[in-house]
Amino acid sequence: MIQPDFVWGAATSAFQIEGGRQLGGRGDSIWDVFATKGRVPGISLPGCDHFHHWQEDLDLLADLGVSGYRFSVAWPRVIPDGDGEINEPGVDFYRRLIEGMAERGIDPYLTLYHWDLPQALQEKGGWANRETVDAFARYAGVMADRLGDLVGNWITQNEPWVAAMLGHLEGVFAPGMTDWETALTAGHHLLLSHGRALTEISERLPGARVGIALDCRPATPATRSEGDAAATRHFDGYRNRWFFDPMFGKGYPDDMVAAHSDRGRLPDGLDAFVEPGDMDIVAQPIDFLGLNYYTTTEVSAGSEESESGDVPPGPDPPEGYTEMGWKVDPKGLTSYLEEIHDRYRPTSVLITENGASYSIGPGPDGVIDDQARIAYLDAHVRAIGEAKKQGVPVDGYFVWSLLDNLEWTQGYAQRFGLVWVDHETSERTPKASFHWYRELIQSTTFTSDA
Repeated sequence: MIQPDFVWGAATSAFQIEGGRQLGGRGDSIWDVFATKGRVPGISLPGCDHFHHWQEDLDLLADLGVSGYRFSVAWPRVIPDGDGEINEPGVDFYRRLIEGMAERGIDPYLTLYHWDLPQALQEKGGWANRETVDAFARYAGVMADRLGDLVGNWITQNEPWVAAMLGHLEGVFAPGMTDWETALTAGHHLLLSHGRALTEISERLPGARVGIALDCRPATPATRSEGDAAATRHFDGYRNRWFFDPMFGKGYPDDMVAAHSDRGRLPDGLDAFVEPGDMDIVAQPIDFLGLNYYTTTEVSAGSEESESGDVPPGPDPPEGYTEMGWKVDPKGLTSYLEEIHDRYRPTSVLITENGASYSIGPGPDGVIDDQARIAYLDAHVRAIGEAKKQGVPVDGYFVWSLLDNLEWTQGYAQRFGLVWVDHETSERTPKASFHWYRELIQSTTFTSDA
């Protein structure tokens, strides 16, 4: 039986492609400030400049033949200080963008938060301050009011693990903090803000579909030793279950609460940031689970909180790795989809990000023959088919990314796009993977036994 409602899509995020940072009344985000510390190479380049090229980008999506486009709204573009006056030119920009999608027959999948917190809120404590949850709920309501007649699919938060841990524990992402209690508090507030936003959207738009995009790092023991098995269980709790379990009504995993407490990270226990009723708000039913999957890792004793299977990023990765230094492991996607199906029973799963960085550029004939990316994407699409055979309700696939964008602290050194972007001129050139994906969309249907 053909599944006609399977969504083939592509994904981007506002900070990575928009540009126009001082235009149209946009305020600063934490990433704008982080960039001034020299942590985002190439930030001054024109880059994708989607703010001025959005119609061209929508035409690319239409040519690609996608039925869905996942993008994000920049919170500081629509509410510059995070919780004050609405910036009407910012709202108008997104309204024109979404109307352009409708004209081209593309469904918008709007992400409210892809890490670009208004700097004004960070100066009040950011995600470690519970008031930011209130501000996010108001922002969600404003977007539902202003754009809800055009948007039926909403993603509240993107990868809260990354925002919490890389931004507040490891300090390698904005806002660049390094404190366990702050990271765990921020993580809880990110999840709580999801639940509050879900309520705001659902009350205003009863027919809307609301979900969240969680990233994952499936792990396996490096050896059969008991030590490696225990380390892998801990890694899964630290990296995955701490965010997945609360979303599905299981609360924070007991083993990890104990581990964090034993290591002095929760001196006051969960009561330090969890208030009565919080977990029920977090665990409200979602219409779909967004899953961002790129790679897996092997864990050994002593590396239970380290993604030690990665290799250094660079243009000449070892065989079987991408230029981000991530292992290519499509079977890991199948296994993890089966695992979350067995563990959480989500009613619908969308692969909201999946892709690979390879820097293959134009050849003498101008053709960008990125066969390595095609092989990566093809293997992962097949992995989804294998999961569907096992009854996992995967209902969509969004390639990361449409464009060669600003890859956070990697700057423009990493290229994930189906479309090559000259970051000096913003000129776009579809790659071989673009044409491959278009043919895949036109020719592929998942069946009950696919």
